Amino acid sequence: MKSGFPVTFVVVLSLGLSWLGFVVASAVQLGGITQTTVLNSSDVYPPQRTGDATLGLQIYRANGCAACHTEQVRQDGVTCEVVLTAAGNNPQAITNLLATLTLNGLTKEAADMVADQITAAGGKSETHIVPSGTDLDRGWGVRHSVAEDYLYDYPVQLGNLRAGPDLANIGVRNPDASLQLKHLYAPKSVTGTSRMPSFKYLFTVQKMGDAPSPDALNLSEPFAAPAGYEVVPKPEARQLAAYLLSLRANVPVYDAPFTPPAKP
Repeated sequence: MKSGFPVTFVVVLSLGLSWLGFVVASAVQLGGITQTTVLNSSDVYPPQRTGDATLGLQIYRANGCAACHTEQVRQDGVTCEVVLTAAGNNPQAITNLLATLTLNGLTKEAADMVADQITAAGGKSETHIVPSGTDLDRGWGVRHSVAEDYLYDYPVQLGNLRAGPDLANIGVRNPDASLQLKHLYAPKSVTGTSRMPSFKYLFTVQKMGDAPSPDALNLSEPFAAPAGYEVVPKPEARQLAAYLLSLRANVPVYDAPFTPPAKP
């Protein structure tokens, strides 16, 4: 009978190499990640979370939020956009030139050619990097997610089902803490078509004093508490809201560049 050792050896070797490649290599690569620098800035990213937001991550985990939400924005690619910054001494010539040029949705090479033509005509321009993708079109983010986004997440909860919207940038989309709390208590009071379950057990319905509590929710019918009562968030609800507000993947970094819109 022939020995089965060669087959066993090959199987063990294959599994071992796969484990080294997918588990060990990833752990070494991601384990060495530190804060990075925001492009064209001295600011570092990501900022350290507050204590409430750090505790809120565990509330998010305990309530199984990752079962219905992702925290990973996808991106198909980037295009370039040429923006005129100065018309120079012959603005009419620049106007005539721009009427013949395509300024959006360009490759880098095409954008460089357009910029050269504007410069030759005496004008000045900037080339902006514009990410593209379905998630970005939905307003879920401004760039694709990168490893640095999860530097202070333990555990990382990317999720794989989008029964609800992606939350990677929810702190930018909905930065109002009171709105986040209302959504946790009565999702349909904020989004009428929401399928999200209510997390009422993170709140207390209590008898109102002479005046409403400072942190009582401002709820309308049919979501308001009975007359003479009010809904007040427990510490866990405030922590969860703080975590959601901390999800702000909205700055350009080396491995996810884009040109932020000009501030008004």
